[in-house]
Amino acid sequence: MEEWRGWRKISYESELDHLFVNEIASIPGGDKLFACIQCGTCSGMCPLTPYMDYTPRQIIAMIRAGLRWEVLSCYTTWLCASCYSCTVECPKEIKLTDIMYAVKRMAIKQGVYPKKFPIPILANEFFKSVEDSGRSSEGRLILKLFLKTNPLKLLWQTGLGLRLFLKGRFSLKKEAIHRKNELKCMIKALETEHMVKSREELGLVKETSI
Repeated sequence: MEEWRGWRKISYESELDHLFVNEIASIPGGDKLFACIQCGTCSGMCPLTPYMDYTPRQIIAMIRAGLRWEVLSCYTTWLCASCYSCTVECPKEIKLTDIMYAVKRMAIKQGVYPKKFPIPILANEFFKSVEDSGRSSEGRLILKLFLKTNPLKLLWQTGLGLRLFLKGRFSLKKEAIHRKNELKCMIKALETEHMVKSREELGLVKETSI
């Protein structure tokens, strides 16, 4: 029997977050998600749809419906290959790939991404490394990834790691750039312009049910 790929539970009106869509729409060009006609072109063009728990078309519908937790905790956004096929083919020119990145950033910030799933953990550790030192120290990055996802797999890769180390292709040395303060200023400027804005920044108040 084919596995059910629809929404996993009934969501009541009182559980919905109707301001969620405004937060996602706050990124540059994000307001176009309101124009989605649910044609399914994005889902049809996506090469990874068969492996997703929700299709890209469903993600747009769920964001607009206010299913905040379901969207932030799903696997779909982390499987996005950033191929931009959905963005190129969308008849409404919705920047769906950028929306996927916005959801991922929000999930990392709120810590609600799928636990033990390697992709969000790798992304989180990579971002922290670049923000802290300006560079990604690959050896340290891989070590942290294994320790936080599957420590036993680290033991299985010991032989390969040792061979790479002896050939000078693997190092645990922490790399860093000079003038880190300038990098932090650049990141802060980008966050102001391109990152998801909170409801407080948007001047919105969460709706309450009567």
